[in-house]
Parts: sequence; structure tokens; C-alpha cells
Amino acid sequence: MEAQELLIALHDESAGYEISPDRVPLSILRNFAKDVDEFLRGDGNDVDTSALDVSIEKGSFAIRTAPTANPVLLSDLRKLAHSQEMDDIGPKRRAVVERWQKNARGGRRWRVSIGADFLSAAIVISAESDFHADDADQWVRVERYVRGEIEDMGGQSKPNAHIRLPDGKILLVDAAREMLRDEKINRLYKPAMVRIVAEYNVITREYRGARLLEFVEHESRFNEKDLERLTQRGAKAWRDVPDAGAWIDELRGGKE
Repeated sequence: MEAQELLIALHDESAGYEISPDRVPLSILRNFAKDVDEFLRGDGNDVDTSALDVSIEKGSFAIRTAPTANPVLLSDLRKLAHSQEMDDIGPKRRAVVERWQKNARGGRRWRVSIGADFLSAAIVISAESDFHADDADQWVRVERYVRGEIEDMGGQSKPNAHIRLPDGKILLVDAAREMLRDEKINRLYKPAMVRIVAEYNVITREYRGARLLEFVEHESRFNEKDLERLTQRGAKAWRDVPDAGAWIDELRGGKE
């Protein structure tokens, strides 16, 4: 198939006006651009978005891509245009569509459309659509200890913490205002361990809806006094054993 331009458009009036290239809330711009990037890349980095040219279209807020002929992406688009069941769509691309579908059902005048010349009609994700997967639910509720580096904490309307995980990804964790307000330790840009509850995707290993339960204190420094105390206890317990190594070998059944 020849290379295709894609037009991915967001229609949103949740801010009290219809967004457009002339006026769009920064948070919506940021999240939509991130979703489009993830949708185009998919699980196998199907499209090199770092080198992809796009244009912003008039009307609602829309991104038109340069022509791409990636067979996996174009095949997934054909599947989405044919059926709203997403069992055969890759996990990452499917997750983006699921987020869009959830937003569309959030009581707002919100929808995403994806158009291309090779599609007989645009793919429309709206309150009336039902894009879903019929396989087993891949999101499970978990409570876990997570280690990472705190990069940001706070927020006026929705307090949260941004935690950079060991794999480099940022985990956004909602937090009670009182927990952050009463925290006496400066944790910014320092390693930390936290206990969270969240939904965990057993396929993509991603978290969503994470909530902070507590910061967990852990002491990893070497304590000479504790080591000396344990050494003395060991020496006292073994003082009547003339050859500790031989005694251990005897307990094990003798040397080979």
C-alpha cells in the first residue's frame, strides 16, 4: 500500500469552548500530543515519531501526519475502521484508544476521529462508540511497594507526586493534600520507596489510577555498632567449638 497521510482530530468543549489551533488548554495539548505519539508508535515503534513531520489543522484541534506506509499501523487502522472489538490490536495502541473511549464517555462533548484516504470512513471514538477488547480483563487491582526518584510533589486542585521509576518512566500518583502538607522530609530528587494502590496492566506492565498510601522509610546505611554486637554474640555462641568449619562439614555429612 502506498504511504498515507493521517488526520487525527480532537473535538473537545470541556473547557467551555470548542478547542482549536487558536485556543487550546496546555494540558489538553500535552496529553493529546502524547497519546498521538504513542498511538503512532505502537508496540514495535512502528513509526519513528522523532522524525515525523506534522501540521496543525484548522477547525477542531487536529494533527495531520506526513505520509507513512508502515504496514502494522495501517493494518490496525483498517481493523479499527471495520470493528470496534480490539482483540487483534497491539496493547499500547489499544490502551490509547481505551483512554480516548473512556474520555468520550466522561459526560463531555469529547471525541477523536482518525481519517485517511484508504479508509472508507473516518474512525470516530465518541460517547456513542464502544471500542473494547473481549479478551480477559488485563487490569488488576494491586497494592505495591514502588521504588523511584521523586521529581515533583504538590498541585493546587489535584495533589500528586511524580515518581521516576528505574526504567525511566514517570509514575503519576494521586496523594491526599494532608499527606503532602504534613510531610517533614524534603524528598524531591531523592530515591524513595512508596506504598501505592493502583490498577496494573498484566500485559503492558503499566499502572493507572495510582494513589499514594505512604512513604516507606528504609535504612540502607552500614551500622558498625550493630555488626560489632552481632559479631560478639556469634563469638560467644561458638566459643566451645574448636573447629567451626569441621563441625559444619560434619553436620552436612562430611567433606566430598
